[in-house]
Amino acid sequence: MKRLCNSPARLIYRTQTYQGRTGEKKGFRTRECAELITTAHRQLDGAPLILVWDNASTHHAKPLREFCHRNSDWLTIVKLPLYAPDLNPAEGVWTHLKKSLANLAPRAINDLTSVVKHRLRSVQHRPEILDGFIAGLGLEPP
Repeated sequence: MKRLCNSPARLIYRTQTYQGRTGEKKGFRTRECAELITTAHRQLDGAPLILVWDNASTHHAKPLREFCHRNSDWLTIVKLPLYAPDLNPAEGVWTHLKKSLANLAPRAINDLTSVVKHRLRSVQHRPEILDGFIAGLGLEPP
């Protein structure tokens, strides 16, 4: 077993609801990713961050790579192989969330967003669940 870190695992997230409007962006861009990373760093009182990144195109954008390089004194990026969901602790979060939404029939996308946020908040307050996602990868929870 490998030890990940000396502090508790935390789930810090932001949601973005795609409404399907013309010209509306469908995903997070460099600026939103950098803001989330900076906010997480502040929320953790300036503690160093280790991010596990999949191969999303945003993660490869030059401005985000430059942001990460400028902040390398407190930010470490661990890149996953091309297709490795079994190594990504975030996949456990999404699997857990999807199971809890199995019989949900929201009336509108904003209703779904509200439920997703509520369920993610409940995971945030149950560190044993986060530890389970990490342990499921064969790593020792913090």
